[in-house]
Amino acid sequence: MKTSRTAWKRSRRAGLAVVVLAVGLLAGSPAPAAGPATVGIKEFKFTPPMLTVPVGTTVTWTNRDEEPHTITSATGTFGSTGLSHEETFTQKFMRPGTYAYFCALHPHMKGTVIVR
Repeated sequence: MKTSRTAWKRSRRAGLAVVVLAVGLLAGSPAPAAGPATVGIKEFKFTPPMLTVPVGTTVTWTNRDEEPHTITSATGTFGSTGLSHEETFTQKFMRPGTYAYFCALHPHMKGTVIVR
């Protein structure tokens, strides 16, 4: 009986070690590669109004309204010309930070990209 109990304890410890190792690897693994992210413009709103993305992500805004809109950084870091219906603007975010933006034609339209 002692042998089977010892073997059971050993296998339990080994299983626990595998779980601890897996959790440690997952916690320390790098962030997934940045993929595309999208923001829609509809009914004079940016949707979603706040978007969180990893460093290196390219964000694409698409105007779904019939009225033109811009994507204008609050700090002048980036900006688009007026986008007509179904036109797009893209911006790649290479540094962590919070990037507030608005529509220069309709300043009540505001959004934020958070880069981590």
